Amino acid sequence: QVHLAESGGGLLQAGESLRLSCAVSGDRLSDYTMGWLRQAPGKEREFLAAITWSGGTTYYAKSGKGRFAISRDSAKMTVYLQMDSLKPEDTAVYYCAAKVGMVISSRNGYNYWGQGTQVTVSS
Repeated sequence: QVHLAESGGGLLQAGESLRLSCAVSGDRLSDYTMGWLRQAPGKEREFLAAITWSGGTTYYAKSGKGRFAISRDSAKMTVYLQMDSLKPEDTAVYYCAAKVGMVISSRNGYNYWGQGTQVTVSS
């Protein structure tokens, strides 16, 4: 069982940066891959990036390449998503998620989710 809680969302201007945090708790975290996904109004959920808890291996989906960076701090039990040069189209609810296994390139299989945090970017 894994529990996730996102924080750090807010209202920003285009071009600004923001770092989202995901507090993680649970057992056997070394078996898990952590991911960040987002969902904008009226759109499907979009996979951004993933990281293995144990080795810190990262993967970026097309939507997450270039301006986003995923990381984790095992001591702080936290996963981060650094977002730079934000655009209005980045406006969405951002979710932290976890799944058992190391297939970090797949958007599928996430079965633990946080409540989400809203990011709104104005032009």
